[in-house]
Amino acid sequence: MIEKPHHLPPRLGLLSASAAEPFLTEDLLNGVEGHGGVDLAKVVEPLPEEDPRWEVEQLRELVEDARHGFRDNRTQADAWLAPRLHATLRLTRREAADRRLWAHLALAVAPDYVAWRHLSAGTSKINPERFKGAVDRQCFSRLWWAAEMFRNGNDYSPVVAACANQDLIHSALRRDLIDHRPTAQALVRVLGRGIATTGREIEGLMSAINAAGATLVYDALAPDEPRDPEVLRRWVAEAETAPSVPRHSLPDGPDEEPVPEASVAALTDLFADLFETAPVRGRTAQV
Repeated sequence: MIEKPHHLPPRLGLLSASAAEPFLTEDLLNGVEGHGGVDLAKVVEPLPEEDPRWEVEQLRELVEDARHGFRDNRTQADAWLAPRLHATLRLTRREAADRRLWAHLALAVAPDYVAWRHLSAGTSKINPERFKGAVDRQCFSRLWWAAEMFRNGNDYSPVVAACANQDLIHSALRRDLIDHRPTAQALVRVLGRGIATTGREIEGLMSAINAAGATLVYDALAPDEPRDPEVLRRWVAEAETAPSVPRHSLPDGPDEEPVPEASVAALTDLFADLFETAPVRGRTAQV
């Protein structure tokens, strides 16, 4: 398994997919040997030096703690790391949408973590998308966005529940409807009821929800509280003085209003009903 880069950058930067490509060698993707980091640093676009959010020290500590704490079950690391990554790397959604940031984190700062998390006995090599892919595939962006979409105001506990199911976060992050907060919370509740648990069941449920959304306006059925952009701006600005995230309890997210309980309850019941007729492959029709 590859090791921590010898040349660890002190700050995050932006690494384009084309600039990253020469460093995605067969040895790296096979988990045999990483890169030294010096040559990679030459093709990175720097971020503003006055912004303390780009310092990598806390991010390195997080991934090392995740590896140590979940060495016997790598997939469980996602549920632990997602809320802590989100609370440590305080980004706006516009910043988080830049794939170059995540490519630099994965390839320059923590390629050893990517290899540890995504190269197992059942896979012959790491998919390059884990370093520089789409939001639902890239090693770190998928966790940050899962935390952003499934948190309930400042409460990250729904994120833990969502990330405990790989099929849910993979399916949900590919659909725009998950940006509706009551929908995200209702999905977590449905899983908590044990209604949809397998990959096929979750995909069928998501397809049914998506199709119903074409005729049902979820905003009208399950209204949400308007979001105050000033809350997020203040949370981002406080990054400089924020303490390290706790390891044994959940951190606090942006202090936004939680999702209205009535809206979550209404959608939870609706989604449970939709699942009864959802197109689940391999499910025997009920007579």
